[in-house]
Amino acid sequence: MSAISFHQNLTRGNLWTQILRFSLPLIFSNLLQVLFNLADIAVVGRFVGSLALGSVGSTATLVTMFTGFLIGLSSGVNVLAALHFGAKDRDNLQKTVHTAALVCLAAGLLLLTAGVCLSGFFLRLLHTKEDLLDEAVLYLRIYSLGMPALGLYNFGNAVFSAVGDTRRPLFYLSMSGVLNVLMNLFFVLVCRLGVAGVALASILAQYLSAVLVLAALFRSRDVYGLTWTALRPDSQRVLDILRIGVPSGLQHVIFQIANSFVQLGVNTFSSTMVAGNSAATNADALVYDVMAAFYTACGSFMGQNFGAGNRDRVRRSYFISLTYSFGFGMALGLLLVVFGRPFLFLFTKNAAVVDAGMKRLTIMGCCYAFSAFMDCTIAASRALGKSLIPTVIVILGSCVFRIIWVYTVFAYYQTISSLYLLYIFSWTITSAAEIVYFIRVYRRTLAA
Repeated sequence: MSAISFHQNLTRGNLWTQILRFSLPLIFSNLLQVLFNLADIAVVGRFVGSLALGSVGSTATLVTMFTGFLIGLSSGVNVLAALHFGAKDRDNLQKTVHTAALVCLAAGLLLLTAGVCLSGFFLRLLHTKEDLLDEAVLYLRIYSLGMPALGLYNFGNAVFSAVGDTRRPLFYLSMSGVLNVLMNLFFVLVCRLGVAGVALASILAQYLSAVLVLAALFRSRDVYGLTWTALRPDSQRVLDILRIGVPSGLQHVIFQIANSFVQLGVNTFSSTMVAGNSAATNADALVYDVMAAFYTACGSFMGQNFGAGNRDRVRRSYFISLTYSFGFGMALGLLLVVFGRPFLFLFTKNAAVVDAGMKRLTIMGCCYAFSAFMDCTIAASRALGKSLIPTVIVILGSCVFRIIWVYTVFAYYQTISSLYLLYIFSWTITSAAEIVYFIRVYRRTLAA
């Protein structure tokens, strides 16, 4: 490995300090990404109108489904890269990195095709309101053009995180985010492109971030750097990446399928309620993405220490990451409960839309933190190479359960509060099962 490097050795030192220092750049990266996305929604809501806000919001489930699959796929890259880096296995690390670049690009191209060709079909399945449908389809088709770039950026981010470098992805994301905001204002206010302008600004920013992260990997002389001559798929590495990454990616997809039933419930209310829900769901990304920084830390620290054979640090990495993610989730959630109305006014001038959004924020703000028990434990199991069973547990506990809730509890009460309460109940059930499974995996794997 080169003498001059940005990477960190995650197998030594104070874990409380290291995990926080590792996670802070990720938090800022995720917050920047959320804030730039919020800027998209704010520009649409304030300068185009409530119908445009509802149109973009109606695509949220599908956009999150597509991007979530790519993020989940890259988690397989992160786990394997961290494991090989911790074990100082140069050959397998290089094969993993070069294979992963091609796998993530292929996944992005597949999602681009699906988004462009099937946007209308997907949105009609969600019973998107007719007055929102045309612009929602337009937004989703344009946004889908950025999927290959998003796949490559998440690949690069996963590799850098696996070796302890979370600063460079933050820098690249900052640059692309500034471009996103500037292009938003230009396309919407100057070019009058409305929803299409916001989508176009997003994909330009995504391609910039992909170019920057790939250029850094090609310039790198570290063992995890990319070279053109080695850029070919290795069949065993493809299987390893897919074995961990596909269940993780499918978890995101299935989550959104389950959430689409929640959206169906929201769509039974007025357009004002739909717009309020769309504005309030921006808080979901704000909180989840901050908490997700600690899930990445959990995977990277556990992966490196598992590869290095440090059993005690594997266990402690999980508990410390869980503590941090729960604490940050609780703090942010309560802040949103207190300051929810000013937050929602960032996206709309309509007081009725704000009132509708507060119905969601009041419930969700008190519940966000409890999702840490589920998501951090899933990250821990994947760091030990187990991905399929945690995904099955999520499907049953969070996805199937949510669909059942929509057709039973919500169908009976027919109130928006009864719809939103399904989240905390599903998190509680799924967390309990995930923790039991992780304990078993930990004992078997670390005892071997």
